[in-house]
Formats: sequence, structure tokens, C-alpha cells
Amino acid sequence: MTLAQLRYVITVAQAGSMNEAARKLYISQPSLSNAVKELEDEIGVDIFRRTNRGISVTPEGEEFLGYARQVVEQYELMESKYISRVQEKKKFSVSTQHYTFAVRAFVELVKKFGLDEYEFAVHETKTYQVIQDVKNFKSEIGILYVNDFNRKVLTKLFHESGLEFCRILDCNIYVYLWKGHPLAGRDRIWLEELREYPCLSFEQGEYNSFYFAEEVLSTYEYKRLIKADDRATILNLMVGLNGYTLCSGFVCEELNGEDYCAIPLVSDEKMTVGYLARKGVNISPIGQEYLEEIFRYVRGDSQVS
Repeated sequence: MTLAQLRYVITVAQAGSMNEAARKLYISQPSLSNAVKELEDEIGVDIFRRTNRGISVTPEGEEFLGYARQVVEQYELMESKYISRVQEKKKFSVSTQHYTFAVRAFVELVKKFGLDEYEFAVHETKTYQVIQDVKNFKSEIGILYVNDFNRKVLTKLFHESGLEFCRILDCNIYVYLWKGHPLAGRDRIWLEELREYPCLSFEQGEYNSFYFAEEVLSTYEYKRLIKADDRATILNLMVGLNGYTLCSGFVCEELNGEDYCAIPLVSDEKMTVGYLARKGVNISPIGQEYLEEIFRYVRGDSQVS
């Protein structure tokens, strides 16, 4: 296995075509194909699936590419520092379900470390994608929740993906709605009282199983249900349609504004919000600082959502 071969398979995966990758790498297509096949034979894994329609990355290939990208990126950092003498920016990325506390902690992290030395990325995304991003090294840390309903399925997926889930906080379920909602003045809300109002849920795309739902009580038969892709749209639907969503109960007014509130739902349901990391891989100092920022926030320094 060589660094050149790792760069080859990364380029092929990005290009989606051997011909296009060969053009970008300035080598012949047969030479590239032979180099990729030699690597696959050496590691005993088919990185690509080849058909008449072209090539695609296999599940095993996705995992290998995650490691390959990490190796190549680390080499390029070393090369720029010790050979080219160019100071490359360090990178930190996090993937999360739609939690404003995770974004709020990210904001504080960027303020603390600045953008001169670091290149930051935050991905508010679907549940399955959070898992895949950490598995494939796109993000160092993932933020999501588990509860009694999805715990067994998600824990199995974490294990198969080489990930571990660590608790941040346990919490009850709250109804999140805008302050002009007819139920906004209540000190608690029963689920039946919400029946005539649209429940707002984050779209999970291809992986739309109940186990991947971002909201708890995913199997409840809602009379009115609207799916959306992003937090801004959810907030707009709360105002425009008196919609609501279910959340952890912590509200970050700095990011969402002061027009929304969280009211306890009468339910025995609990949820555990936590973080995902690669099993056996030490979290970087900046990753540790990000998690500490979250814990400081959750411990009561500020209200979060």
C-alpha cells in the first residue's frame, strides 16, 4: 500500500469515474485501474463496485476511504510544515442533529480559537448522516440522542461503525412552539391537546425509519404531520401554522430568538443526548474543548436547546 494508491482511490471516489480520475491525476486510465486493483487485492476489500453504468463505492470502500483520507491529510500537513514550510490550517468538524446547544458551543469554540489557524465546519444533518460523518472521518464528533425506543438499533449501528456513544445529559420531553401559539401560556401540555396542530419533524431522507427520527415519540400516530429539512423552516412553520416540535427543553434564545418557548410534555418518555466519537481514537485537544464547551453550557451557565 502506497500513498500514491491512497490518493488514487480518493480521486476515483470523488470523480465517480476512472477516466475522469485518470485525467485529473495525469496518468493513463489502464495504469490507474491496475493500481486500484492491486490495492484492492492487497487489502482484500473491493473499494469500488464496477458495472456497465460505471463505478460506485462499496460500504467497505467507504470505511477504507475514511482512513485513507485521514492518512493523506496528515501526510499533507506534515509535508507543508516540514518540507514546504507552509503553515496549513488545522481542521475541526462536527456533525449534529438540530440542537442549538451544539451550534452555540461551536460558535464559542470559533470565537476562542479564531479562524487564522483553524478551518471549521459544522453540519446540521440527518441522524444516519451524523453517524456516517463520524465513521468516515468527515467529522470528529457527532451529536445525537438515544432513548428506550431506538437505543438497541442505534447502539448496534454504532458498534458496527466502530463508534462509541457518550452521554451528555438526560432530559424529559418538551413541546417547542412559538409564543403566539394558543398553548404557549400553559405550564404543561398533554399530547392529546396537540392533536389539531401540525407536528413538525425533520426529514430523514432515505433512512426514514422510526429509529432514525430526530424527534421522540416517532411511532405516535399524529393527525397532522409536516416534514422539513432545516431548523429555520421549522421555526417559520411554527409561526405560520401554529406548528410544534418535540425537544430536550433547553432553549438558546441567542440563536433562535426570543419568540419561542419550551413547555413540559406530560409523558414518562426520557431521552439521552450524547456525542459520538471513533472508538479507540483519542479526541483532539480542540475536540475536547468543544465538548467541554457543551458541558459548561449544559451544566447551567446558559439555557440550551
